[in-house]
Amino acid sequence: MTSAETEVVDLCRDLIRIDTSNYGNDPGPGERKAAEYVAAQLDEVGISSEIYESEHGRASVVAQWGGVSTGSTTARQDGLLLHGHLDVVPAAAEDWRIDPFSGEIQDVPGEGLSVWGRGAVDMKDFDAMLLAVVRERQRTGRIPERPITLAFTADEEAGGMKGAHVLVEDHADLLAHCTEAVGEVGGFSTTVKGRRLYLIEAAEKGMAWMKLTARGTAGHGSMINRDNPITRLSGAIARIGAHEWPVQLTPTMQTLLAAVGEIAGEEPTPENAERLVEEFGPAARMIGATLRNVTNPTMTSAGYKVNVIPTEATAHVDGRFLPGFEDDFFETLRKLCGEGIDIEFDQNQMPWETPYDGALVAAMERSLIAEDPDALVAPYLMSAGTDAKHFKRLGMRTYGFAPLRLPEELDFTALFHGVDERVPVDALKFGARVMDRFLDQV
Repeated sequence: MTSAETEVVDLCRDLIRIDTSNYGNDPGPGERKAAEYVAAQLDEVGISSEIYESEHGRASVVAQWGGVSTGSTTARQDGLLLHGHLDVVPAAAEDWRIDPFSGEIQDVPGEGLSVWGRGAVDMKDFDAMLLAVVRERQRTGRIPERPITLAFTADEEAGGMKGAHVLVEDHADLLAHCTEAVGEVGGFSTTVKGRRLYLIEAAEKGMAWMKLTARGTAGHGSMINRDNPITRLSGAIARIGAHEWPVQLTPTMQTLLAAVGEIAGEEPTPENAERLVEEFGPAARMIGATLRNVTNPTMTSAGYKVNVIPTEATAHVDGRFLPGFEDDFFETLRKLCGEGIDIEFDQNQMPWETPYDGALVAAMERSLIAEDPDALVAPYLMSAGTDAKHFKRLGMRTYGFAPLRLPEELDFTALFHGVDERVPVDALKFGARVMDRFLDQV
């Protein structure tokens, strides 16, 4: 067992114990303590880093590593960005079996020993993998020839505007040499008809967090009012929530479904795509959302007294749209809203899709197969958002690759933002081995 395999568990536990809950616009603990911890771990093995604060306590860490040339005086300019975020979504301790910030290790039947706590899979596990592998390679002199930028960011769970966005907007010089990027969420295993299949993120839905506003005429609740903004808004959000978006397959999902179809003995088509996705079992919850656009009303607000018709009503909608189908999404959304509804965007981040080919993809596949020879590897489209959207703006080819070999019994996708979040110890050690092999090949 390598020192990285041993250390990755302790690093993950330490990071979980640092509460970095992200409450959005409300004050929270911030990422500063976690950023200082990461910087100290890097400094201990001789890797210098800088901490960048977008505002008090909202901290990201960036370090430059690698770029050791053998027999050449020309520095390579094809840098690789390895990134993970330090913040986590909040956790209500009363809902958990174990304190969500304890980092405890407990045995789970069918899963084995697992590290418990908020961030165990999203994504302090990957932060720990990066730190463990980089620290071991630095100590043993196995430093990549390719320049590597390490970034541990703030605020990903609220869209990255105080983390990755700030790095891209204000510190692009730190990333200018990077042509490719690897971060969350990919490299984890799922099981299809008894065959282990590792999914690498090669695409991501766009994110439209929208505020809908209807305005009308105030009046007494006892009188007829045909200009009631609540009525108008209710109709809009009912149409949006009930709308059946069609199945639309991007190149990434066509490749994934072809792999599943080969296992299942069925040629994939838009008509049977949902049936093929069901082969993923519990993971179908997340993967099924990548077959179509999704719009969910999530908040409403109107009025201040039961017998007063207000002048304004508002609602918030979480929209996620497929790469290549942006125009169709927004045109349909406007039609669903109808007349008299204003649309404002709290966030409007574009989707992305990277071709699933090239040397970096081959390196990810080889590193997985070397540790799990009978497995298959395929790309998938992520239903939610990551910091990759921001780094993509600098022209990088981006992928999600945080490798974990998971027990078939574990409902992995339910752990993201869920209660009793945990990651198997064996999966953490597997991830460290795979990342070490990956860095041998980049």
